[in-house]
Amino acid sequence: MKKRTGRYSGYIRPFSYILDLIIINALANHMLWDNFQTWSYHLFITLSWAIIGYNTGFYEVYRYTKVIQIYGKVVKQYFLFIIVNFAYIGYFLKFSSPSQVISFISLSTLLIAAAKIFVYYGLRKFRVLFGGNFRRVVLVGRGKSVAQLAEFFNENPDYGYKLEKVFPMKSNKDIEECFSFVMEQKIDEIYCSMASLNTKDVNKFVDFTDNNLKILKFLPDNKEVIASNYKYDYYGYIPIISLRNIPLDSYLNKFIKRGFDIVFSLIIILGILSWLTPVLALLIKAESRGPVFFKQKRNGLNYDEFYCYKFRSMRLNEIADIHQVSKNDPRITRTGKFIRKTSIDELPQFFNVLLGDMSVVGPRPHMVSHTEMYARRIDKFMVRHFIKPGITGLAQTKGFRGEVESDNDIIYRVKYDIFYLENWSLLLDIKIILLTVVNALRGEEKAY
Repeated sequence: MKKRTGRYSGYIRPFSYILDLIIINALANHMLWDNFQTWSYHLFITLSWAIIGYNTGFYEVYRYTKVIQIYGKVVKQYFLFIIVNFAYIGYFLKFSSPSQVISFISLSTLLIAAAKIFVYYGLRKFRVLFGGNFRRVVLVGRGKSVAQLAEFFNENPDYGYKLEKVFPMKSNKDIEECFSFVMEQKIDEIYCSMASLNTKDVNKFVDFTDNNLKILKFLPDNKEVIASNYKYDYYGYIPIISLRNIPLDSYLNKFIKRGFDIVFSLIIILGILSWLTPVLALLIKAESRGPVFFKQKRNGLNYDEFYCYKFRSMRLNEIADIHQVSKNDPRITRTGKFIRKTSIDELPQFFNVLLGDMSVVGPRPHMVSHTEMYARRIDKFMVRHFIKPGITGLAQTKGFRGEVESDNDIIYRVKYDIFYLENWSLLLDIKIILLTVVNALRGEEKAY
């Protein structure tokens, strides 16, 4: 099973946020009078700019975004930022002269807009001149919309799409040829004309892309075919449907989740693990030889492998990476039985969270050998790897944790994991954490 091969400009948006906030705070410090030089005002303009930017989609600029749309976002951001600034100033500072504030906001917005346009066109030039930051794509189907999109890809290399092949769907063989080509050539995205596919064909493409971590998008016959939960974009004037809209694809949501993960993991590491680790180390070492911590390779985001850490709960054995723990497993020590029952053995994974391999909440990662097995047997199992794995997850709060006794156990885990990644929110994470604590205190049937 190959990992996802998409190419993303993952650092551009966080860099833009940081650069914009530096510009705003530096100009506020330089251009405004002393009564503005307070930590509360700098905190206000930082938070208000970020919140307004999120609501206006100021940082939602993609390779297919039109320049006129960027200008529209700048104008919206500018006027809303002026409004909230004067609301703050009028209420807290009782300041009556507006010209200096308007000058500060105007210059800040102008510099930020210039930087934004520079990055936008710089990336387009980079794609044309150096062939970097591109995505390899194939088209499936025939007809006017397919021809238009093929022409768009070929005539606009600055958008960063490289059209590798068109499959006209003249027979069922085209589907299998397409799937083989996508895997062999490491294609990133598949674009299908809905006019050329029947329901059965669509399901084949959905299943294939879900199970192989490929991006699937559709060219509709007309706008009426779009369901309300699909994401709808334009490449030039060509409508494109994205099948799955994942909230954690948003950089602000990633930032919020990552910030929460760092804070929460530091609280656990400093507040609990700092004193619990030496206590458990004595108990574990007294009962059986071997290290205090157990590490095992697991598959995470984009199917990448990482070492997952736990307190060792079993005697050293050669099948730890092959066989899951079962009820009354003789490999488990007395201390191990207690820490597994209370889920204390999972606490070292907060180091994985701090390192960025895991999140506090997400799909539970499986050992590598089991991941490969489930990927072959269970439909849509690979969808779980579109987001980081978690110490706990929605499936675990619904009773699907521990030993997999039948395919139904893993099928329901996948269903809950897909629901989570399509409906993520910080409140949902907090709810899952609270339910996990309650379940651990109450005791769970499959916690062994």
